[in-house]
Amino acid sequence: MAKETDAARDRVLAARATLGEELEKLEASARTAFDVPAKIRRSPAKAAAIIGGAGFLVAGGPMRLFGGVRRVVRGPSAAMPRSMLPKEIDKTLRKLGGDGDKVRGALERDFASYAKQAKKDRSGLWTLLLGAARPLVLSGGKRASEWLFRNDEEGFQARLAQVRARAERQRPGSDADKRPTPGS
Repeated sequence: MAKETDAARDRVLAARATLGEELEKLEASARTAFDVPAKIRRSPAKAAAIIGGAGFLVAGGPMRLFGGVRRVVRGPSAAMPRSMLPKEIDKTLRKLGGDGDKVRGALERDFASYAKQAKKDRSGLWTLLLGAARPLVLSGGKRASEWLFRNDEEGFQARLAQVRARAERQRPGSDADKRPTPGS
């Protein structure tokens, strides 16, 4: 019976030691993954590229870039006219009737339907461009997040050593407990 108890105790102690090692590795891995300043120090060019890319997206860079390309291909857009022809406008408005509220409502409805139709006509090109750019942006974002949160072996080993040293200091009966404390 004592042999079985001793064997069970040995298995529990071995499992506890294995669990302790795995917890130390997990903590070191998590600390390495979220140690962004160390990653920036190790490769500042990659960090600058990621920050620059994110800033480009936030500032609306793709839309500005597509607008610039459109201006280069199509040429500059025509300037707005200084004023509309008053005779034509007046003639059209009189055809709508004499009640100002009804005329205003008709103009608003017509303009709303025109704006919807114009938006549908224009959205085809942007949908195509955004559809083509979406995989590139998603791929870039995925690679940036993978780089940012990956564990490199050098950083991992350094963090693992720190975690193990701290765990050794906290363990009861360790050498740290036997050292004299200041003032004693």
